[in-house]
Amino acid sequence: MIVEQMILSRKEAESNFEKDISSEKPLRSIAKALSWRIVGTIDTLIVSYILIGEFILAASIASVDFLTKLVLYFFHERLWNKIKWGR
Repeated sequence: MIVEQMILSRKEAESNFEKDISSEKPLRSIAKALSWRIVGTIDTLIVSYILIGEFILAASIASVDFLTKLVLYFFHERLWNKIKWGR
């Protein structure tokens, strides 16, 4: 039953995407989120190290920052993809 729901959800998502050809595919949003988070994480690591002076703690902060902001950015991109303003 779960597999059937996943297949139906995927078909529905594909048909919704086909209706809106101006939107990005989710995979593109994921790639953009990953590339941006790498840049942002390096920045967070450097700033944290400068402020704290401990590399391990700075790396911990950067790791948590990477994961949380990656998820937030993905959903932010998907939401903006639904907004018609400025297109």
